[in-house]
Amino acid sequence: MLKKDLRLKFSELRKKISPESLLSSSLTIANKLLELPIWSYDYYHLFLPISEKKEIDTTFLLSILQGKDKNVVLPKIHTETALEHYLLTDSTKLIKNNWGIPEPVDGIEIAAHKIDVIFVPLLAFDKKGNRVGYGKGFYDDFLSKCRPEAIKVGLSIFEVVDSITDVYENDIPLDYCVTPEKTYSFTST
Repeated sequence: MLKKDLRLKFSELRKKISPESLLSSSLTIANKLLELPIWSYDYYHLFLPISEKKEIDTTFLLSILQGKDKNVVLPKIHTETALEHYLLTDSTKLIKNNWGIPEPVDGIEIAAHKIDVIFVPLLAFDKKGNRVGYGKGFYDDFLSKCRPEAIKVGLSIFEVVDSITDVYENDIPLDYCVTPEKTYSFTST
């Protein structure tokens, strides 16, 4: 399917999810993430959910990261296509931006090349690890600035689709995607 069609289909499916189902799926995904070989690193990039769009509740994952004493890095929209990345500390203030995304006001900026593991928001993904987001290009730009060996982990309420037919040459695939039902690996190791 085309990205625009997948965007529409999965946005509509999300609208139908009950708050209880979303919470349960979010907790299941967080627990399944503990099984991945990603916990020996230092810097973890985490998105905070847009609750109005019924994104996965990443507060469970945040608790795991903090419990493991990891450095958590949060994104902030900088320009129309670019993100800045700030270390989450006890003094970090968060505000919702115009799109309903909780963001750090300011703080200690972390360069993209320092980040080891990136939890990637998405609407849909395919069997090759390609993803569909909202189409603004923020994560495409961000992932292109990360080290190639940085681990990219998608978090999805829904299961895999066969194929995204309009994948671009510069699209960066995921290494893993975790759903409530299954963990998908797209790495050859």
